[in-house]
Amino acid sequence: MTTQLTEKRTGPTALPAPAPTRTARRRTGAWTPWLYLLPALVVIGGLLVYPVYQLGLISFLEYTQAQVSGGEPTYFKGFGNYTALFGDPRFWQVLLTTVLFAAACVVTTLAVGCALAVLLTRVRTLPRLALMVAALGAWATPAVTGSTVWVFLFDPDFGPVNRLLGLGDFSWTYGRYSAFTLVLLEVVWCSFPFVMVTVYAGIQAVPAEVLEAAALDGASQWRIWRSVTAPMLRPILVVVTIQSIIWDFKLFTQIYVMTGGGGIAGQNLVLNVYAYQKAFASSQYSLGSAIGVVMLLILLAVTLVYLRLLRRQGEEL
Repeated sequence: MTTQLTEKRTGPTALPAPAPTRTARRRTGAWTPWLYLLPALVVIGGLLVYPVYQLGLISFLEYTQAQVSGGEPTYFKGFGNYTALFGDPRFWQVLLTTVLFAAACVVTTLAVGCALAVLLTRVRTLPRLALMVAALGAWATPAVTGSTVWVFLFDPDFGPVNRLLGLGDFSWTYGRYSAFTLVLLEVVWCSFPFVMVTVYAGIQAVPAEVLEAAALDGASQWRIWRSVTAPMLRPILVVVTIQSIIWDFKLFTQIYVMTGGGGIAGQNLVLNVYAYQKAFASSQYSLGSAIGVVMLLILLAVTLVYLRLLRRQGEEL
């Protein structure tokens, strides 16, 4: 009898295996996106994770030109580099300058980008197309090329801007604030297209009936933007603001090219250029790495806020 039951269970007439449960299917499907992302994650890990690891490692070592050349051994210094960095008043001055300059760039970029986005909704097709092409051309220009062109435009001897403004041989890069102003204009010029295009796309998604109702109620264009359009575009404005903060805080090329490496006596230094000078001009690679780690942590905090806002926006949608 036992043999017959065994043959029935294992023979051709055996019952089919039970179908996987819904929970099992969900667990299997949860890994599918990660399998598609695996090649990209491997590449990103090789290009980013290892350099960040080396950056952090060097920041805890005594690593100068003597260690690079092999004249002295490399040894573990612990938090000594960070103690020296945080005890240097120059570092805090450069950090404050970086924060203020990045804030000025972000505010100006958002103001210009939003204003031009609203303008795109008011002009006809041909001017809109011309403005879009010009803006995207500025956005696609490499930072080194754009900075070099702006230095030529504002050159005291050959630049056309001083002639048009009647400034004679005024040097924009000599004074601290005039140099920062010149760099700010170039940063806004190459950054506003992203804000303009993104905000314009958001405005196009705002229902026309809402804007028409506000206009019929007698609201001015500024009041419509402040009370109707801007609240509806808040998720988009938050995203472009945080991305602009990340880009402008780690500014390097424009400052380095337009002020000759940080200006006269380092009056136009920002953190990225300051780290470069410490690492390569002074051969203090460990201090330069420590500055890089500090910048990484600051930008990581901003990025986490950005991702949290994106997640919250996705939950609302």
